[in-house]
Amino acid sequence: MSEEIRIVIAEDHDFFRKGLRHTLENTGSLRLVAEASDGVTALEHIRSLNPDVAILDISLRRMDGIALVRRIREEQIPVEIVFLTICDDKDIFEEALDLGVKGYLLKDCTEAELIRCVMAVASGQHYTAPPMTTFLVDKVRRNERFARETTGLDLLTPQERAVLRRIADGKTSKEIAQEMGIATKTVDAHRANICNKLEIHGPNVLGRFAVRHRTEF
Repeated sequence: MSEEIRIVIAEDHDFFRKGLRHTLENTGSLRLVAEASDGVTALEHIRSLNPDVAILDISLRRMDGIALVRRIREEQIPVEIVFLTICDDKDIFEEALDLGVKGYLLKDCTEAELIRCVMAVASGQHYTAPPMTTFLVDKVRRNERFARETTGLDLLTPQERAVLRRIADGKTSKEIAQEMGIATKTVDAHRANICNKLEIHGPNVLGRFAVRHRTEF
């Protein structure tokens, strides 16, 4: 990566996007190469301009931030992601981590925090808002304890964990497929793999397991 960090931003509120533009344009080592007000346009910019970092809102129009990052990963576009959002939902935060998102800030962050986050993410480090960092540390501790007690949990892939969290929410394979942008048969295959890895079998056993341990994976 060159010394100059090239950035695309996607934010559907004009006022907030203007503030982002001002912050980036007044930081010497950061260069804004494109901005978008929706996810589809953002994806087009990211494809064509190959930025180092994309700063994305989660609740974008036409294609939300999670779906956008999923497409970026599917197409193997080499860009680091910062989510800048009002959303402190822990499930969404976990899904962002599963997708390899390295930066996660809330919109009440300072300009200095945003710049530090972009710099860190551009160099391959993680940077999150303090409330999410606290949650992450607590989750790691819970997961380590749960993994020691549960055979096969460490064998689950990030996508299998994402499926398991949705099973815990009571969603059907069809609903999970629509939400994750994958085929229903792929979800069913993930269900079977999860059961095999966790050595749990029988009708509704996976659902009960997911509900009972939904905060631990």
